[in-house]
Amino acid sequence: MNLSQLWRATAVGAVLLAAPSVRAEGTYEIPAGAHFNQEKLGKIGEFFRNEVATGKIPGALVLIQQHGKPVYHEAFGVQDVVSKAPITDKTIFRLFSMTKAITAVVSMQLLEEGKYKLDDPVSKYVPSFANVKVGVEKKAEDGTKTLELVAPKRPMTIQDLMTHTSGITYGFYGDSLVRKAYKDANIYTGDFDLAEFAERIAKLPLHNQPGGLWQYGHSTDVLARVMEVATGKSLLAIEREKLLDPLGMNDTRFFVTDPEKQKLMAEPVPNDSDFRVGRINDPTKVKKWESASGGMVSTMADYSRFAQMLLNGGTFEGKTYLKPETFKELTTDHVGPGSGVERDFFYFPGDGFGFGLGLAVRTDPGNAKPPPPGDLGELKWDGASGCYFVVDRKQDMFSILLEQTPSERQRIQRTLKQLIYEAMEN
Repeated sequence: MNLSQLWRATAVGAVLLAAPSVRAEGTYEIPAGAHFNQEKLGKIGEFFRNEVATGKIPGALVLIQQHGKPVYHEAFGVQDVVSKAPITDKTIFRLFSMTKAITAVVSMQLLEEGKYKLDDPVSKYVPSFANVKVGVEKKAEDGTKTLELVAPKRPMTIQDLMTHTSGITYGFYGDSLVRKAYKDANIYTGDFDLAEFAERIAKLPLHNQPGGLWQYGHSTDVLARVMEVATGKSLLAIEREKLLDPLGMNDTRFFVTDPEKQKLMAEPVPNDSDFRVGRINDPTKVKKWESASGGMVSTMADYSRFAQMLLNGGTFEGKTYLKPETFKELTTDHVGPGSGVERDFFYFPGDGFGFGLGLAVRTDPGNAKPPPPGDLGELKWDGASGCYFVVDRKQDMFSILLEQTPSERQRIQRTLKQLIYEAMEN
């Protein structure tokens, strides 16, 4: 298996959820106001109990909420196979890239406050990015490849960071020379903070011209450093002040230091613990780096409040977190036709999805026949640990899957989504 094939099997970002639906060919939207068939919902339990019984996963937690009330809410298996402690809404899961969704909302709050503008150059806040170069691969007649460094055609902007079009990448997938440079640079060495990490990224070549290609990587971590500079506060301090504390997300943090809380950590089965995403922080050991792209932990009790806020369009329990116009900006496709942004093999929002300022947004049925289930405007993201959430505003519904299984996650996410929509009726 080559690197591209390996990454296709283990991609850290959102994946193409294109399992065939049982609905008629050419349709994929469910009539608004559809309700659930409880007998068909029971198939979700059958599926997950089999996953646990066959040893594929230690356990999982599933919540489907519609019209502000749980439609389906069930735990399966255990939080880890050693302690065999049961999974509850207080079980703590590593979110990995679902951290990005939280960072995205807080970044929009700061944008709304005027702390920065979308067209601000990143170098205004992190001056080192004024000197960044773009890596262009050149292939000689003998087949050898070299990397030529050229000047960017325009400065990288805040919007580029939010839309993953900055040219910043990851070094643990793909085999391009720029990704190899990331891998060889040992950017995760030592105990560093976001300021130091942004400096390390600025020394590396960009994978593409700013605004030219949707490219998954450490853009969100550089965005977090911009947020720190713009406010004079640490990332966690910003997030607690603006979102986590007001929303009641008291167990959503970068680290778990309370010994009693540490007992609530979910773990993958031992032979499925390689998340293949570069450096893996142990949340029980405090480091300086607060990884805005993949370092948070959370619980169902917490993340369900976040998902409901998104479902409500930026409000929750009478408090406004994002104004309607800000929420619209967050959830509008910014990389679609006419944007100038290209898509390649590693376009992780998936077929039929565009990308807003931090979330995948469904814009069309996609190419699968029949199309996978879902509605236009659907918001989603997932992470390397298997955690996954979908917000379907047309149905006034969201679903959340919390699990820790890097190798089984794509199949499980795909199946869960299919089972959810198959259980919906007029």
